[in-house]
Amino acid sequence: MSLSVPASRRKKSAAPDVAPLDSGEAAAQRPAQILAWYDRHRRRLPWRALPGETVDPYRVWLSEIMLQQTTVQAVGPYFMKFLDRWPTVSDLGRASQDDVLRMWAGLGYYSRARNLHACAVTVLQDHGGRFPDTEKGLRALPGIGPYTASAIAAIAFERQCMPVDGNIERVTSRLYAVEEALPKSKPAIMTLAATLLGPARAGDSAQALMDLGATICTPKKPVCTLCPVNDNCAARVRGDQETFPRKAPKKSGMLRRGAAFVVTRNGELLVRTRAEKGLLGGMTEVPTSDWLTGHDDADALAQAPALKGATPWHRRIGVVSHVFTHFPLELVVYTTSVPARAKAPEDMRWVSIATLDGEALPNVMRKVIAHGLG
Repeated sequence: MSLSVPASRRKKSAAPDVAPLDSGEAAAQRPAQILAWYDRHRRRLPWRALPGETVDPYRVWLSEIMLQQTTVQAVGPYFMKFLDRWPTVSDLGRASQDDVLRMWAGLGYYSRARNLHACAVTVLQDHGGRFPDTEKGLRALPGIGPYTASAIAAIAFERQCMPVDGNIERVTSRLYAVEEALPKSKPAIMTLAATLLGPARAGDSAQALMDLGATICTPKKPVCTLCPVNDNCAARVRGDQETFPRKAPKKSGMLRRGAAFVVTRNGELLVRTRAEKGLLGGMTEVPTSDWLTGHDDADALAQAPALKGATPWHRRIGVVSHVFTHFPLELVVYTTSVPARAKAPEDMRWVSIATLDGEALPNVMRKVIAHGLG
């Protein structure tokens, strides 16, 4: 039976850091209730083993890296492309980083692609193509942090641990009405999430909570009537479930501006490769100026590549806007063309415009090129 608290009582009582709502008996029943719901309503995902199938650690790892700060809908096609090209972690470990970056292009957060390749190489060379089966062993691999190690350990190897992603964080914070704001509340939420782990089926317990957050306990308008643990959810009792998890105000980075230079030569485009480290490391781009908060058009144009026989630079109307994790960016686009035999400046190269889809171009560069060639 669902509990309810009159609004007048809610106003008079001070909200604790964690609402002391559930009894020991109710808490003990939650893991089984959540698993029973999952057995009926689990999502079918390309990286998830069906009931009775053997879990492939490679698929779990690949999906977890791709899903970092990226939606299931966006990841699905990329996951299948990677799996088709590199069916095993050993196959991926034998690939070049450039090939991996090209396949990753458009998915964003490109350090993940570099770490993905480095991890595959390490698993192939140091572990004989087999992933370590413990959190500690997984944490030692490139690009695998605490959450990813916990997720792989639980889902692929049934280790008794509870990974806490955004969905599980939301479900747990609502279930216990955790008042402290993120990110300070993360340790408390992790401790509380572990109470939702049953004595067996650790991987299913984690995936059940992920599915619950993705389909029922959604950020807006959660469908509480369909939740398997709604009778004992502190936030639902209070009627303020959409306010959880509490979040500290987000700090937005300052707008940066710059210029991008689109140079064509008889059906070819001038590009270069960004430095390995840093934002968009190792990706392909057209030449650009520095991206600065104190942008100056004259200074930016002075950084244009020196080209013999080029037509005068033409500034395209409008700007290309893109938002990175830590700052928004606006780029003005200049275009020019050069004779068919013009050489590329040092550290730059010509690529066919017809084959740009095969280049490791991040989304911001695809926007720039479309603007410059349109």
